[in-house]
Amino acid sequence: MRITHLFVPVIAATLILSACGGGDPPPPPMPGGPTQAEIDARNDSIAAAGDAEQARTEAERDAQRREQDRMNRERDEARETLEAVVQFDYDESDITTAGERLLRAKLPILRSSPTVRLRLEGHADERGSTEYNLALGSRRAESVRDFLSGFGISADRFTTTSFGEERPAVNRSDESAWAQNRRVEFVITGGQIVVSEDD
Repeated sequence: MRITHLFVPVIAATLILSACGGGDPPPPPMPGGPTQAEIDARNDSIAAAGDAEQARTEAERDAQRREQDRMNRERDEARETLEAVVQFDYDESDITTAGERLLRAKLPILRSSPTVRLRLEGHADERGSTEYNLALGSRRAESVRDFLSGFGISADRFTTTSFGEERPAVNRSDESAWAQNRRVEFVITGGQIVVSEDD
């Protein structure tokens, strides 16, 4: 009887202890974080954004290059127009119809490029005396200056000189050569040719 009295409390104590202990605590939750698929998607998004930025930068550089090329072309064409030679009839200093067309083409460039300065060089063919041809070349250069200044271009932007027959464009003695030698040449002596930055 005494053994039974001892056994019952031991069992009861064991049951109580096991109910109170509850065993090991549950494991802590796994730390939250992106899955591998989410990491891959984020990396793809970053790479795509980098590619888009690089493409945008390259497109801007290409546009700038094209714009610069266009401006260089226009500047070269403007220079070529300014330097285009005006020719004259035999023993004349009056502007011809063809000469007027060339001079009118120079006007918008001179207006948009107010710092540009030109030297107008008058020439004559070999016929006539040296003194006469120097005077004729001078009259031709002055005729060109007066024509341009008549359209509002300041005469101060031009200097005139004459080489007479001393510097032929074509060194022959025939009508074709003489026609090319009766001329005014245009030399840019200062300033900057300005072209539009807009298309």
